[in-house]
Amino acid sequence: MKRIIAALVAAALAGCGVETASTAATAAALKKQEVEQGKKTMEQAQEKIGQSMEQMQRARDAAEK
Repeated sequence: MKRIIAALVAAALAGCGVETASTAATAAALKKQEVEQGKKTMEQAQEKIGQSMEQMQRARDAAEK
């Protein structure tokens, strides 16, 4: 009897979209990774821009002397 109930519960869960929930969770995890990578890329770009601006300022300062 317990096996039958377990089988019915498993079938009901499968029918209720357990696979869909799993797929959505996987997609959400991938999207989170994309966002984190995007933030890293943006931080790196901002750092490079800052370094370039410092170089330009140093060059201007040297040219004024």
